[in-house]
Amino acid sequence: MKSGKRAWIAALTGTLVVVGVGVVATSTVGAQPPPMQAAGGDIVYAGGAATAITIPGPAGPIPARSTRIVYTSNDTHGAPNTVVGTYLESTQPWTGPGPRPLVAYAGGAQGQSAECSPSAMLGQVVRYQPPADVVFEYDIMAIYQLLASGMAVVMTDYHDFGVPGVHDFLNRRTQGYAVLDSARAALRLPGSGLGPDAPVIIYGYSQGGMASAAAAELQAEYAPELSVRGVHVGGPVSGPQDFIARSDGNPGVAPAIAWVLNGIAADYPETRPVLDAELNDTGKAILHSSVGTCGGGLSETFVQPQETSRWTTSGLPLTAVIDRSPELKAAFDEQRLGGTAPVAPVRVYSARNDEKATYFAARDLAARWCGGGAAVQLDADNSVPAMAGFLGTHDLAFFPSLTSSQPWMVDRLAGVPAPVNCAALP
Repeated sequence: MKSGKRAWIAALTGTLVVVGVGVVATSTVGAQPPPMQAAGGDIVYAGGAATAITIPGPAGPIPARSTRIVYTSNDTHGAPNTVVGTYLESTQPWTGPGPRPLVAYAGGAQGQSAECSPSAMLGQVVRYQPPADVVFEYDIMAIYQLLASGMAVVMTDYHDFGVPGVHDFLNRRTQGYAVLDSARAALRLPGSGLGPDAPVIIYGYSQGGMASAAAAELQAEYAPELSVRGVHVGGPVSGPQDFIARSDGNPGVAPAIAWVLNGIAADYPETRPVLDAELNDTGKAILHSSVGTCGGGLSETFVQPQETSRWTTSGLPLTAVIDRSPELKAAFDEQRLGGTAPVAPVRVYSARNDEKATYFAARDLAARWCGGGAAVQLDADNSVPAMAGFLGTHDLAFFPSLTSSQPWMVDRLAGVPAPVNCAALP
């Protein structure tokens, strides 16, 4: 998670989010396998004429045409929903192999408010939300590099601003479907210049790494028609329970943990009575105050109890509470990556010193996929030093991940056989 992206840098990263004012959305389906999903990616709305924007970067701004889109997708239970996204078409020529490719870009975490969603942040880069919440959109650097090379980019918000409820933070299926359907929608967008068979790269880091990994796992069944040439999975969060375990007690991460629980309660109504009984007044207040925030709210983030044992009636940490509740455990287990091997080649990037999304978790994910027959390259980066505090190794590793991913993507587009190092993994 490149938490450095936002004010609560001690937690996760990226760009994301959406809606989230008020109460949790209801659902009638419990923690069980979803039905077969309806195909998504149909465009419901495409923001009128495309808007000309410039994406700032070290070598100067890159002109691009930007179109806000609303498209169909599916929620975690296979029920139809709608999602907001942004399509960016570079004015730079594509000089690489084959036709202009599309990058389905999965952003990291920004909060549970529409104000800090990618669609909102792409136009402003820095967002201030009173009284003391500042969000900085680092994903713009990756998008700049992709557009500068002539690639087209579509970025999902993961959730429609117009629906009730809260963003279901770190939900595996919802994120994966939203990413895949964003690619479908971009390929169907009139005037995009992309054909239905245009090559697709799926790309993400941190929470976006989890989303791109989920898309890779779901693609063969959910969107087999997409010509996915490769998937970059950077610093992936392997699952929300692991995220809570790694974050518990660290300064500034209380809102991010609360976003996870808010999303679980929204998607799995059978967990609400459990959470209501297990959380004390402090825990309930943190969950309530975190809805509708960007970056966590610095005015409150560092004064809230960071140890989740102080949130519970039993005095147990949240991970122990999850483990002893069948309802919570089933819901959290559904979010874990590694159960299905991708069909597209995958590059998993992880800094060995990553303190948030650990190298050991990334290695385990890569090994599970290898065991299922996937073509996986695990890139273990030793160059990023161990860091602690406001800007950690996880945040810093976003930049070398971005640089080293470019040649890998171009090789996949050129049809070069994907490198595989599964034999080195257990």
